Amino acid sequence: MTKKIAVVGATGRMGKLALELIADSADLSVFATLDSKSELTSALGADAIFDVTRLDVSTEVVAFAQANSIPIVVGTSGWSAQKLSSLDANGSAVVVIPNFSVGSMLASRFAAEAAKFFDSIEIVETHHAGKVDSPSGTAVRTAEQIAASRGNTPLIPGVGQEARGEIVAGVPIHSLRLEGAIAKQSVLLGGESELLTISHEASSVGAYSAGILASIRFALGATGVHVGLESVL
Repeated sequence: MTKKIAVVGATGRMGKLALELIADSADLSVFATLDSKSELTSALGADAIFDVTRLDVSTEVVAFAQANSIPIVVGTSGWSAQKLSSLDANGSAVVVIPNFSVGSMLASRFAAEAAKFFDSIEIVETHHAGKVDSPSGTAVRTAEQIAASRGNTPLIPGVGQEARGEIVAGVPIHSLRLEGAIAKQSVLLGGESELLTISHEASSVGAYSAGILASIRFALGATGVHVGLESVL
């Protein structure tokens, strides 16, 4: 018997991809397609919800899912560690995935590990011109992982300059929004006479396919709050 999935944000790039993946899966089926203005009650009866909207909408979708004990996968940007801490970890699954790409997940983990050995670190992230938020959820998550890996040891000072980007968990993030771009992130780590760059680039939304399906299937059998594709894989 297939599991019924409601997709919120179904008209966007990621929502359309999720609909295609679910429709082509033998164990999943599309239960409802909602946009940011749809009545969330249309998702009642679904086995899980897949949310790729805006942060203001996403918080309402997550609250609805938890109130109705429906597992939810959140691919919406903006869920910082502070916002995540407000979620009820004892109810049905809330699986928050800043980036569904396996390569991106690994690049962020590599950067967090390397950060233990460098004191000068900055992030440059590039996305398509239509992406409305900055910095990206992936960059925020990477910065938080870097800070945690370093035990919150301060980086080299100098981040008080406006052109140095937005500071997240002590790490400067520079956001570029360009026509022709899809998604790229580079973490630059400077040391004595050397510069290490850990970079990942997605050439199409197809890079997120495996992560989307894995996250939905994981949420169907999980409970509590889970963050990052690493928690799924």
